[in-house]
Order: sequence, then structure tokens, then C-alpha cells
Amino acid sequence: MNKSNSVKERILETASRLFYQQGFNSTGINQIIAEAGIAIGSLYKHYPSKNDLLYHYLLHQETEYFAQLDDDLKNEKNPVQKLLKLIDYRIRIQEQTNCLGCHFIKINAETGRQDKQVEQLVSGHKQKQREYLGKIISEIETTQKLPIKKQNFIDTVFLMIEGAVVSASINGNTDDLKTTRKLINQMF
Repeated sequence: MNKSNSVKERILETASRLFYQQGFNSTGINQIIAEAGIAIGSLYKHYPSKNDLLYHYLLHQETEYFAQLDDDLKNEKNPVQKLLKLIDYRIRIQEQTNCLGCHFIKINAETGRQDKQVEQLVSGHKQKQREYLGKIISEIETTQKLPIKKQNFIDTVFLMIEGAVVSASINGNTDDLKTTRKLINQMF
């Protein structure tokens, strides 16, 4: 790894940690520079603006999210178990982060529609999550009857999981995610 890449990675790693833990708006460029141990010119060489850094932070989070999810589900053949493991994955993320919530929901709450590129990335990420869930539910449908119409079931499960993630960040626990898992397990 060359020095340039390690500086770029250090900037992204530092910004990611700060954006997630204390928020985008509460994180200043000077704090990122100080904590990454870099010069201001290095930051702007790799990321021309704070919003550009935010965009790359979210891209990185999306890549990590789906890579880890794929890894968690790769050996599971039973589609119902895949669905439950998807929820287990969301529970684990919240437990590992002390229930800080979803990177994308947090950024959306802070920045809203101020940056179209970020807005599209956040919206696109949630759509990818819904589509991923839809593929699993389509697999379930090939082996058994769904409790309700497929699209309604996809939407319901998606909203249950997303709502439970928000609840985790508000309440500081994964109880609602665990309840979501129990309810879905009871449906099958």
C-alpha cells in the first residue's frame, strides 16, 4: 500500500467514525484533520469538500454492509433462515455500535435533501435493502405460502426492520429488532 492510499484511507476511516458517532454537522474539518493526523492539503487532495467526504463515507458503508450481509448468508440454503439471519445481522450491527442506528438514516435526518448526490445515495441504499429482502422473500414463496401478498409482505418486513433499527437508536437496545425476528419466525 502506498502512502497516498493510507492517508486517503485514514481520512475516510476518521471521518466515518466521527460522522457516525457525533454526526455530520457536529464534525468539523479541523477535527478530522487533527484526529487523522494529516495536513489540510492532504484532506482536500483526496476529498475536495466535506460533502464529497460524506458521499464516500456512505459509499464505503454501503459496500461494507452488503459484503458482510452476503458473507453472513452465503451458506444458508433455507430462505426463511436467510430472512431471520438478515435480521440477526441488523441486530448484531446495532449491538456492536451500542445502538447508534443506521448510518444512512442518521445522515438523512441531518442533511435531508441538501445534497442531491447524498440524497440519491441514501435513497438508493434503502431501495437496495428492500430489493435484497425481496429476493429472499421470493425464495420463500417458491417453497411455501406467504402470510400476505408478496409485495405487501416485503414492504411490511422492510418497514418493521427499519422501524426497529430507529427504535434501537432511540431506546439504546435491540429489543424491537428481536421482537421483529420473533414475529417473522412465528409467521412460518
